Amino acid sequence: MDYIVVGLGIAGICFCEQLREHGKSFVVFDATEQTATAIAGGVVNPVVLKRFTPVWNVAQFLPLALPFYQRISERLETPFLQMMGIDRILHSVQEQNDWLVAGDSRRLSSFLSAEVVKNTNTSVEAPFGFGSVAEVFKIDTPVLIRAYREDLLMSGNLISENFDYDAVDSVAQNIQYKKHSARKIIFAEGAAAVNNPYFNVDCLIPKKGEYIVVKTSHLGLKSVLKGPIFVIPLGDDLYKVGATFDHHATTCEITEAGKAQLIESLKKIINCPFEVVDQMAGMRPTVKDRRPLLGTISQENIIFFNGLGTRGLGMAPLLSSQLYDFAEHQTTLPEEINIQRFV
Repeated sequence: MDYIVVGLGIAGICFCEQLREHGKSFVVFDATEQTATAIAGGVVNPVVLKRFTPVWNVAQFLPLALPFYQRISERLETPFLQMMGIDRILHSVQEQNDWLVAGDSRRLSSFLSAEVVKNTNTSVEAPFGFGSVAEVFKIDTPVLIRAYREDLLMSGNLISENFDYDAVDSVAQNIQYKKHSARKIIFAEGAAAVNNPYFNVDCLIPKKGEYIVVKTSHLGLKSVLKGPIFVIPLGDDLYKVGATFDHHATTCEITEAGKAQLIESLKKIINCPFEVVDQMAGMRPTVKDRRPLLGTISQENIIFFNGLGTRGLGMAPLLSSQLYDFAEHQTTLPEEINIQRFV
């Protein structure tokens, strides 16, 4: 066998797609659908909406991302993609001016509206209007993960169990794990990598994020609303609201404090009644320098694909291609994403 893959969040899924498209044999170990990817908002957005600047390397990442996911959706016959704009609430005349200046820049003109959009939704508090973002799409991540797991199970490529690090044995050029032998192993575990004995670098910072889902028939949003938090339309009068950033949490348990924080933030931007119908939490794999972690630490056949943080859905298709070329053809990874920068 060519590869053992550990983890089936967005990093694991995208790397499995590379293996499948290149005809490589592999098996995936993953025990649960409850990954950071599964609870993510799922919005792939090209703009940093706090500062009105392009997302890092968006010109390289974005053109590959949408067609990559479209191919998966078509192959699995599962619709999980939706084109959806973002309306960023502007809070002052100064922000209106800053938005217009950003929209005139060469790097952002294809993404940002050329004008400030007037707010006509009486349920939304936006007296200074919106800046609208195009080239945005939303992935229904639970649907993607569920469909991908089912496909791997049907083909015999997924073993739904926890990975036992103590059962790994590197024999000559192969990785031996229980009854499985492979040329290489890819650890794509997200924040869980802090428990991996082979991941012996101090650079990954798990950060907990909580979301709530609210129901209201008064809002009628067709685009994502961005204020202090995101309000993401899910259909059927449901909206995903989030997320929090907890720098100190060690578990993925939902909390009343997280729920209260999100409700308070939501009430700052909408003025209609709503009901909280669900709540979820996950751990984001963030990195000290906010760049991904790809490559090897000390053994050539033990490879890591991690640190995708909050922008992982947009980055993972290109990063998985770069990591595949590194693993198969010994190409050089860009220094800013190579995990060796922390070794």
